[in-house]
Amino acid sequence: MSIDAQTEAGDESQSVEEMATELGEAITRTPEYRRFEETKEAVEADEEAQERIKEFEQLRQEFMLARQTGEATQEDVQRVQEAQEHLHALPVMEEYLDAQEELETRLEQLNEAISAPLAVDFGQQAGGCCEDE
Repeated sequence: MSIDAQTEAGDESQSVEEMATELGEAITRTPEYRRFEETKEAVEADEEAQERIKEFEQLRQEFMLARQTGEATQEDVQRVQEAQEHLHALPVMEEYLDAQEELETRLEQLNEAISAPLAVDFGQQAGGCCEDE
């Protein structure tokens, strides 16, 4: 490989990285992303939501431990589900979850646009996005 070819390949790589950075910055300016951030901040500022999140996480951790030791019961599953439903019933959480779903849909659309010319699911190959929920 000649020095010119190496320089050209390096320039292309830098250009692709710059475009990726620009894409990330553009995503942060979308209405879906801004709404997600706003609703996330609202959840973080809501004392009742934070308390219910703690309760849910505590129950979930206890359930996971019980499941690992083979001691989980159907009652344990039901308690975790009820805590999650109780948490998700808060209007601030409903808004957040709705905004999260809208953002995920938008990111899936962008993934498809990026993946089409590559003949590969870019987002899946890159480790996905938002697979927490």
